[in-house]
Amino acid sequence: MKWIKREMAEFKILLRSIPATVVTLFVVSVISMNLLANKTLLQLEWIALDGGILISWLSFMCMDIITKHFGPKASNRVSVMASLINLLTCLIFFVASIIPSNANDYSAFDSIFGGTWFILMGSTIAFLSSAVINNTLNWLIGLCFKKNPDGKLCYATRTYVSTFIGQYLDNFIFSIIVFVFCAPIFWDGFHWTVLQCAMCALTGALAELVMEIAFSPVGYKIIQQWKATSVGKEYLEFIEKEIEP
Repeated sequence: MKWIKREMAEFKILLRSIPATVVTLFVVSVISMNLLANKTLLQLEWIALDGGILISWLSFMCMDIITKHFGPKASNRVSVMASLINLLTCLIFFVASIIPSNANDYSAFDSIFGGTWFILMGSTIAFLSSAVINNTLNWLIGLCFKKNPDGKLCYATRTYVSTFIGQYLDNFIFSIIVFVFCAPIFWDGFHWTVLQCAMCALTGALAELVMEIAFSPVGYKIIQQWKATSVGKEYLEFIEKEIEP
């Protein structure tokens, strides 16, 4: 009970400490990924892409920023919160889709916003798994730069490597769950091969890495500004007290 109270207190301080813009963009990107994943953008014998690749880079950039400044535990907590908000949003969308209306033909609306349970399951499992791996890997790589942990080279290395691996696992886990195991059963035989899933994951990870590289200067400037203005000071001091012997 004492541990739960301490964890809740720490989480409340964390939410007060992270700038609202970053949290908002993160949550919106997670919700958008879930919706966009319903559409396959490209399907060939050796590659397949879904709409989630258009926005998933933003989720990982937000996680990298939070991990760099607040640590992997903080980023994992925000990732869980974003997933829970996404599940609540999907529930609201589902309720709206099953409410009958004679005002117009809303079949397209109901089909999209009603969602598909195995897509939601796959995206949630894939996102949470890849988030933990991304955040942990980002933090571990940062520990290797002892001489200049706040330099551009350190930031670029930890974000590029963790983003590529995290994105690959996110895409691959999602594709396997949805398009290999579930889609053949519930979508009249439609499916992706394991090779397509692997190439989708690789291509998506490369595309999202390019976006991460393009916007990494923005992320680095945000980190530098947070450090200069002591953003999250309350949370960082709380963590320091907790780890003191």
